[in-house]
Amino acid sequence: MEALTLFDDLAPEAPPTEGIKYAGSKLKLIPHILQLARRVGARTVLDGFAGTTRVSQALARSGYAVLCNDSAVWSQIFGTCYLLNQKQPSEYADLIAHLNAVKPNDGWFTEHYGGHPNSGCAVQSDGLKKPWQVHNTRKLDGIREEIDNLALPPVDRAVALTSLMLALDQVDSTLGHFVSYLKDWSPRSYKQLTLRVPRVLVTEKEHKVFKGDIFDLAPQMAVDLAYLDPPYGSNNEKMPPSRVRYASYYHIWTTICLNDKPQTFGKARRRMDTSDGVAASAFEEFRRNGSNRFIALEAIEKLIAATQARWIILSYSSGGRATAEELNGVLRANGRLIDVVEINHKKNVMAGMKWTNEWLRDAEEPNREFLFLLEKKQAP
Repeated sequence: MEALTLFDDLAPEAPPTEGIKYAGSKLKLIPHILQLARRVGARTVLDGFAGTTRVSQALARSGYAVLCNDSAVWSQIFGTCYLLNQKQPSEYADLIAHLNAVKPNDGWFTEHYGGHPNSGCAVQSDGLKKPWQVHNTRKLDGIREEIDNLALPPVDRAVALTSLMLALDQVDSTLGHFVSYLKDWSPRSYKQLTLRVPRVLVTEKEHKVFKGDIFDLAPQMAVDLAYLDPPYGSNNEKMPPSRVRYASYYHIWTTICLNDKPQTFGKARRRMDTSDGVAASAFEEFRRNGSNRFIALEAIEKLIAATQARWIILSYSSGGRATAEELNGVLRANGRLIDVVEINHKKNVMAGMKWTNEWLRDAEEPNREFLFLLEKKQAP
C-alpha cells in the first residue's frame, strides 16, 4: 500500500458541470474520481457509461484527454456538445436567441406529453399524467422542428439540443425520470421554457465521443484509466426488470434527440424500443445463471477483463445485484485493489479510505456507494 500525504488525501474541488436530473448521477462522486485519477497520474481516461457526461466534463476541465461513451443517443449529444466544441459560448448566442423566438405550435410532443393545468392536477381528460404543461410542449414542438430545419453542423446541433434538454429539465413535472409522472403539477412546470447557451468548454486535448456497446469499445481503446459505472439493477427480488431498465427511464430524451415520432405504449407513453424485451442490459439483469452467479456480476468481470487500461475505477452501489463477497473476489482476481472509497451521500463527504476487506461489512447495508481503484493484472 502506498502512503498518502495529507494533500493526496484531500479530494480536489470539482470543476463546474451541467446535466439533467438523473437517477444514476455521480455528481457527488466527481471530486473523489478526480482524486483517484490524479493519484495514478493518468493522462487519458475512458468514461465507459457516461450518462449525462458530468464525469467526462469534469475530467476534460481538469486536463485529461477523455474518451466518452454511452449507449444512449442523448448522452452522445451531451458529449458532442461539451467535449467536441471549439467555439466560445458567445458564438452560440444568436442561435439560442433564434430558437427562443421560434413560434410555438401543436405538434407530436404536445399530443403525447403536454397537459393543461386543470387547477393543479396533472391528470388529464384521457386519465393520463403528463411530464410538461402544454405551453412548454408547444414551444418544444416549434423549437425541435426548427433545429432540423436549420441543418446545423454536428457540434452546433448538439449544442442546440443540449440547450433544449437542459431547459426542459427545468420545467418538468417528474421525479427525474420518465416512467411515471407527478399527480399534481410541480411549481416549476408553470414556468416558461427558455433556452440558454450551455457552459461549453474549449480545450487543447483531443477528446472522443462514442455511442456504442462498451464490450465492443473497451478492448479497442487503450487508455491509462477507465471509469466504469454500469447501470446496476435492483436488489429487490420483487422488482420486475421494467422498473430498472436504463433506456426506459430516459426515453423522452431519446425521442427529442432523434425526433422520430415513435410508436408509444403505456401510461408514460414510452418508446416501443424501450420495452422490457428489447431494452435489456446484462448489468441490470437481476437473475442468476445456471452456475448460480448473478448475470450482472459476470458482466462486470467480463468488462474488467476486456478493458485496456492499467487502472480501473469501478463505481458500485450496494443496491446493485452483485453481493459484496462475490464482487470482492472478482476485483482481486483481476488485479491489485489499491483503494476503496466509500461515499456518504447524506453528508456529501468521503466517509473513509478503506484498503482492506473492511468495506465488505458496509457494503451489505443498503444505499452504500463505493469507488474501487484497481490496478489491472497485466497479461504475461
